[in-house]
Amino acid sequence: MDEKRKDVLRQSMFIRFGISALAAAALLYFFARDYWQGWLYWIVLFVPMFFVVLYFSNRDPDFLERRTRYKEKEREQASIVVAGTVIMLVGLAIIGLDRYYSWSTVPPIAVIVANAVSFIGYSIIFLTFRENGYASHIIEVEKSQKVISSGPYAIIRHPMYLGYILMMLSMPVALGSWVGVPFYSLHIPLIIARILNEEKVLSRDLPGYVEYCVRTRHRLVPGIW
Repeated sequence: MDEKRKDVLRQSMFIRFGISALAAAALLYFFARDYWQGWLYWIVLFVPMFFVVLYFSNRDPDFLERRTRYKEKEREQASIVVAGTVIMLVGLAIIGLDRYYSWSTVPPIAVIVANAVSFIGYSIIFLTFRENGYASHIIEVEKSQKVISSGPYAIIRHPMYLGYILMMLSMPVALGSWVGVPFYSLHIPLIIARILNEEKVLSRDLPGYVEYCVRTRHRLVPGIW
């Protein structure tokens, strides 16, 4: 990737980040400015995200370019992504209704712990991205791609999905809702389905992946699965 294209990509990523962060802040300000749980989660989500975008824009802009690809080539993966998006959006609506009607009473300490778990999940995702520059939004194998077996990949095969699940399960509690937890738990079977399909693709198209699976037995949770 030439320098001009890298500069354009950096600008695009920071514009996307800025729009997302400002849009979320605007919604909080106009509809729930006294919603301290929402503001705390905004900080935990967007402040680390800024530094992650800054890190990769300088260290590995090719990785950022891969993260902008959203069109899945595998039909099963496309269905999983759509289902995950629906769960996310409907879940946010449930959390909003929970706050409006005061269905849940989540103590502050639980909110803080949930934010800490979310931060841990995001940190796992960052470590995964740093180790594997081929971690795209979509399931694909590039010509130059190699099996990554170092860092978190030495422990489990899919550390990014572990971080994602931690973020999804902690998100409702971090936003002050118990009611949203069962709904957001629906992400777990989706992630399992995504992993199983992804491993079929990688075993078929990525040389050395089958041998890696033999060496690294567990997919998501060390000692369990």
